[in-house]
Amino acid sequence: MGQGQQEKVATSLAGAVSEEISASLAPVDAELERRYPGDPGARQPVHTVYVPGDVFAADTIRTWGDRALAALDEHAPDAASFAAVLGLSDELAEPVHARVRAKLEREPIEDLRVDFEDGYGSRPGAEEDEAAARAARLIAEAYEDGTAAPYMGIRMKCMEAPVRDRGIRTLDIFLTGLMEAGGLPGGLVLTLPKVTYTEQVTAMARLLDAFEKTHGLEPGRIGFEIQIETSQSILAADGTATVARMIQAAEGRATGLHYGTFDYSACLGVSAAHQASDHPAADHAKAVMQVAAAGTGVRVSDGSTNVLPVGPTEKVHAAWRLHYGLTRRALARAYYQGWDMHPGHIPTRYAAVFAFYREGFEQAAARLARYANRTGGDVMDEPATAKALSGYLLRGLDCGALDIGEVARLTGLTRADLESFAAPRRGDLTASG
Repeated sequence: MGQGQQEKVATSLAGAVSEEISASLAPVDAELERRYPGDPGARQPVHTVYVPGDVFAADTIRTWGDRALAALDEHAPDAASFAAVLGLSDELAEPVHARVRAKLEREPIEDLRVDFEDGYGSRPGAEEDEAAARAARLIAEAYEDGTAAPYMGIRMKCMEAPVRDRGIRTLDIFLTGLMEAGGLPGGLVLTLPKVTYTEQVTAMARLLDAFEKTHGLEPGRIGFEIQIETSQSILAADGTATVARMIQAAEGRATGLHYGTFDYSACLGVSAAHQASDHPAADHAKAVMQVAAAGTGVRVSDGSTNVLPVGPTEKVHAAWRLHYGLTRRALARAYYQGWDMHPGHIPTRYAAVFAFYREGFEQAAARLARYANRTGGDVMDEPATAKALSGYLLRGLDCGALDIGEVARLTGLTRADLESFAAPRRGDLTASG
């Protein structure tokens, strides 16, 4: 064939065949778009801090930051001592320590939940009414004056019969208080605990729908997290996997699946001494949660440790090492969020997160730069890997582990570029396998 001549391409199927196939798969296409819209692209906090409703105050966030800084000053006053406790490399010691201190001064809590469930208990009705109204007022004021955490909200009581009415009333008081104070903040997050049946999730969705209609809000404005802390939330009585059904029962309102370490472990009969986020039962539950949530836009969060870093320095260091190790383990398993129950956990939460992103930063940046520029290397990456690499860098930027300047310098990419790689169109991901 002469130069410039086009190769003749032969086909056997009539065009109508492809059209018929496309028409037959149109319902599936629509179902994929509805059920699996992909990650929402919004920031995911690295942790959630729980504070009982009667303890929450206007200065809670700053107090937690100050207590965390005081713990550092007392038990690891410089980069070398902090690195020695956690086993950080010499290369990471200074930048991680400096960034942890800066984070504690600037933004000690990324996500705060005022707790009206286990951490609050059963109180006289008038007392809980007052606490719920106060929580709404303080959160509204915090967003107004710029002292709020990026995400804030409440955990109500569950939908089981003995506490259902109380939980609904507390939620109503809280949301109504926010509306009266000027409207729902963008960082509002709600948590529904101890879910056992999908009907309870549906009830929560209907409750929020009724509130939106009452106040003329956009349908679907209010989302909520589903707390996975019962065996029934993983495996139903008929043997079917429950958590995926719960996501669908939320009717697009589910924002997260949060693992409840101790309630779930106790539900399975795990003895108290072995209730931990790295127990095999915990790993199984979170793996099911992760698979069910994949592609849906619902985020997965790990639970907490109940070993508190308090007491003499030796005991604090042991608790820090445990918390650091559990957090690093979770990050490696793509659980990018967890719970922190004490101010002393905050330094090691951020140390683990910052070390995770900083130690892999240069390699991830180099691989993404090669992919973006279509240059060779010793690893052949595909669109799905580029999605993971850019997601990794974006999470590092969001929490403060990385700076946009250093990311741009090594990748040649802007944040908008990273976001485009992190949220590709479905066809872009599937075309290369």
